[in-house]
Amino acid sequence: RYKAMKNWGVIGGVAAAVAAGMYVLWGPITERKRRRRGLVPGLLNLGNTCFMNSLLQGLSSCPSFIKWLEEFTAQYKSTERQYLSLTLLHLLRALSCQEVTEDDVLDASCLLEVLRMYRWQISSFEEQDAHELFHVLTSSLEDERDRQPRVTHLFDVHSLEQSEITQKQISCRTRGSLPPVSNHWKSQHPFHGRLTSNMVCKHCEHQSPVRYDTFDSLSLSIPAAAWGRPMTLDHCLHHFISSESVKDVVCDNCTKIQAEGTLNGQSIENQRTTFVKQLKLGKLPQCLCIHLQRLSWSNQGTPLKRHEHVQFNEFLIMDIYKYRIPVHKSSQNELNQKNSEETTPGTKDGIAVKPSDAEQPSGTKPLFLNGACSSSFLMSSGTFPLAAFPECSSPVYLYRLMAVVVHHGDMHSGHFVTYRRSPPSPKNPLSVSSQWLWISDDTVRKASLQEVLSSSAYLLFYERVHSRVQHQSLELRAEE
Repeated sequence: RYKAMKNWGVIGGVAAAVAAGMYVLWGPITERKRRRRGLVPGLLNLGNTCFMNSLLQGLSSCPSFIKWLEEFTAQYKSTERQYLSLTLLHLLRALSCQEVTEDDVLDASCLLEVLRMYRWQISSFEEQDAHELFHVLTSSLEDERDRQPRVTHLFDVHSLEQSEITQKQISCRTRGSLPPVSNHWKSQHPFHGRLTSNMVCKHCEHQSPVRYDTFDSLSLSIPAAAWGRPMTLDHCLHHFISSESVKDVVCDNCTKIQAEGTLNGQSIENQRTTFVKQLKLGKLPQCLCIHLQRLSWSNQGTPLKRHEHVQFNEFLIMDIYKYRIPVHKSSQNELNQKNSEETTPGTKDGIAVKPSDAEQPSGTKPLFLNGACSSSFLMSSGTFPLAAFPECSSPVYLYRLMAVVVHHGDMHSGHFVTYRRSPPSPKNPLSVSSQWLWISDDTVRKASLQEVLSSSAYLLFYERVHSRVQHQSLELRAEE
């Protein structure tokens, strides 16, 4: 009996030594499984915080946003103060496997704490909306940027010395030159875009100056579907930019024409006519967030959720929705040579023109292009079958799907989940993975692209794909 116990003790010691060696070589079993399967960490549900967890997983799949946060936070010398940008960066880097973590499930309560410091009272025990939190994050990041000092402090000797090198001299007089504002504070986050609004008088066809408004997400309503036809993302985008009539608007041009045709001394009332208003995208962002409005109201005034499926694709072409400043025919060739450049809002007023028949998304091909779920166009290799569409053979504003946030349930209760791309391989960090993941708080599993495109999307995260020519153009502009 003693010998048997001794033998079992030896066997147990050997087993323990083997286990310890495996732990040293490969780490914990849970960590080894996650790395082998290519999964990402999940997030702990702190009590109805699926809205925050789903949004964080979606944002972590946008490399341009993480890169912008890294550049944004590079000027922080000390981490003693809790900055939203730093907190968000650490979370997104961990969720994209850019920071080594031993935990398969992360705690994002630090983000709620920082938002409370920014005077956002977000309760983790009440139903919240992922889209509203997205606006809170982007607006808070803009506030953090605007609160930073734009003039070098007198006690910041290092910054003053750097500014002296670049400016050669700094005057301490009141009217003297000041250190230049860093380009870092002039940059906008990659979700920042601009909308153009154009008003045309129906009576005299006078076109008002173009107005520019900023946006961080496109909130699209879902129009009524035609019988027998599927609802597509192109339908929603076309409905968003479709023209609408605005009645009883004062037209200065009509008033001026009326005044010229009357005798001197007669009082002229402002002429009110009907204007046609149209929205377009003046500046498309690097990261495009699309919000599908699923809230509707019954005849009794109660909120209802729209559950219909809106077809979307892995790639999205936005050229036909882009506003372009019209030019004279003689300058058309010059414009075509510069079609890869962004239209920058400035002091020069442009005129919105009605899209040509080739640009109208009401045709079969463009609608099929951005909304189809046909297996022949679901390219798992990350390529886009542009050869099938000669009219869109060289799109300038091409976007790739990075994440989808889905809401299950009704308007009173429900649950948010996320489909997102798996992080790229460490050997090739600039690549885009074709593997998709389904994430529900702390549960993570692999998913197919077909499953992603079949989901009832609430938020869509796209990232712009630049061609080689566009990359070279951007590099030249950066050098200039």
